[in-house]
Amino acid sequence: MIEVRGLRKSFDGFWALNGVDITVSRGSVYGLVGPNGAGKTTLIKHLAGVFIPDSGTIKIDGQPSFENIAVKARTAYIPDDIYFFPQANLLDMKKFYQSVYPVFDEERFNKLYEVFPFDPRKSLRRLSRGMKKQAAFWLGICLKPDLMLLDEPVDGLDPVMRRKVWSVLLQDVAERNMTVFVSSHNLRELEDVCDHVGIMHEGRIILERNLSEIQNNIMKLQVAFDGPLPEEMNELNILNRQSSGRVWVLIVRGDRDEILSHVSKLRPIIIDALPLSLEEIFIYELGGMNYAVKNIIL
Repeated sequence: MIEVRGLRKSFDGFWALNGVDITVSRGSVYGLVGPNGAGKTTLIKHLAGVFIPDSGTIKIDGQPSFENIAVKARTAYIPDDIYFFPQANLLDMKKFYQSVYPVFDEERFNKLYEVFPFDPRKSLRRLSRGMKKQAAFWLGICLKPDLMLLDEPVDGLDPVMRRKVWSVLLQDVAERNMTVFVSSHNLRELEDVCDHVGIMHEGRIILERNLSEIQNNIMKLQVAFDGPLPEEMNELNILNRQSSGRVWVLIVRGDRDEILSHVSKLRPIIIDALPLSLEEIFIYELGGMNYAVKNIIL
């Protein structure tokens, strides 16, 4: 569905994107995570055809996204900062969308009254940030897009509305094979909905895999030995280590079975393997790039 190769973009000498490579399969929910300033929004705007790359290629279903009417007709983009015409209400914006997108589904628009409980005749500029987000989803879902681009999509929505929005989106993924490309700092939520994840840092994708593969390739290991930590433990790819008495908590990258087999041969008193959340994986993957969380003494 999406193929990006060698994408680079600079602003006033600063490389916001510096050789981005990503692959997104049709019908998947791809979560893009990274620290502030990593280039996530810049990448999404390139996918939406807003920015022109300095170099590299962007293909959506084999076609370039920039100035491509056919691609944009099948793409819905909901940015972090929502813009509507100053004096418009939702019904006014519906008429505008219908004039631009021939595929706009009026029947679906009417059905979504049950999902988004606010008056569509009310001026959009008078709505809260969260209700403006609801309006954007109401319109975007009615386009029945093949690709949905979301930048911090549920920021400002209450927990109930977040669940409703994701329920509708995932229904389209299942029934219409829609692809969702989403950037968010809410890693706990992404963990529930994404099947693929890309971690971005300083304008590059440093890790891109199926979420289950990422979680199976890194683990939290609690071990205790009758004595100090054996030197043989250093043969493992340990990303982080902390101790409390004789109990060590280790973050280890590698094959789970091989790690447990290696440690078991050292005859530990205690051994326990725990999965990591996406948020923990994000923190420890960036730990080797000066993002490690350290104790701060004030």
